[in-house]
Amino acid sequence: MGLLDRYIARQFVKNLVLLHVVLFSFVLVIDFSLNFDEYVGIARDMKGPGGAEPSGFRVAVMSGLLVVDLWWPRLFQLFNYLLGIMLVGAMAFTCSQMVRHREFVAMLASGQSLLRVARPMLLCATFMIAVQAANREFVVPNLAELLTRSKDDAGKRGLTTGARMLTADAQGRLFYARGFDLRNGVIDGLWIWERDEAGLMSRRITAESARWDGAAWQLTNGVVRDRSASLSEGIPITEIATDVSPTVLKLRRYEGYSENLSTRQISQLIARYAAEAAPPLARIDALERVRFGRIATMVGNLLSLLVCLPFFLRREPTNMVIQSLICSPLAIAAQMAGVLGAAAAVPGLPPQFSVFVPTLVLLPLAIASLSNVKT
Repeated sequence: MGLLDRYIARQFVKNLVLLHVVLFSFVLVIDFSLNFDEYVGIARDMKGPGGAEPSGFRVAVMSGLLVVDLWWPRLFQLFNYLLGIMLVGAMAFTCSQMVRHREFVAMLASGQSLLRVARPMLLCATFMIAVQAANREFVVPNLAELLTRSKDDAGKRGLTTGARMLTADAQGRLFYARGFDLRNGVIDGLWIWERDEAGLMSRRITAESARWDGAAWQLTNGVVRDRSASLSEGIPITEIATDVSPTVLKLRRYEGYSENLSTRQISQLIARYAAEAAPPLARIDALERVRFGRIATMVGNLLSLLVCLPFFLRREPTNMVIQSLICSPLAIAAQMAGVLGAAAAVPGLPPQFSVFVPTLVLLPLAIASLSNVKT
């Protein structure tokens, strides 16, 4: 990479980082100002050392820390959602700065093409999209428990413990847990209902607790009873083999937050649904859209940048504010098309293909836009 490429790449990355810092700070300040009373109330409920009432200074500091604690994992998720529009914004600021200082004129006078400016920015954008993929596959799934917190849960970490999960295994048995710790693979208050072909309960299994040993649940004080047996009757049982492992429970728990799951976890969830006697096709299609929509979104981010580049690669100095106003609707429409394409079903098309419809629309636009650059 030559001197000119390094200069443009440095300016692009600097603007991209600055945009993220400004936006993230703005989000934190807005949330704190709108929910100030709630954060202060939570901070006041936190007792000091020895159970003492917190002072006003401590309440103020804890309120700010609660906002940071609640939002720092969400910023990784927000990065994935906003990277596309941020890349366009960083490109616009970089080109505007170069136009203002007449650097494009100097480049053209030296015999350089304006498309040379696009090369380092596209390389940086590709690298950031790769970072987005790594963030989505490795960072966000590990923060899934923290991403489901509300303001009342700020400052808490023990969110692997939940209650009242009703899950069916491959044999049609229903599992109910009064409480569970998915991180340690422990269930408290386990109830299992075995059903006959008509769906009626044939036997029930109860246990005070259960621990996953990697292949089966090891039961503590486990008892199996027939449908007509009383509570005083029953046969002791020490373990139960099932495909409902802590990993499956975690996937089912965060199914509503499928964007927080990795592609591998989504694939496992799809395979589990497909193995059922009556596969829920609507759920499978929704998860397929999420899985393939991630690829379409990343490609769409790069194509959106290519579509918007000609508005700022100007051979002659011009008013960049006007160019920004002209480009903004197109950039927003391109981003919204990618989001809607990955979320909405297209009648008559399988989800694996429908998510790429916006990409197929953006591709010829990007080619046409780059072909019209005057250089």
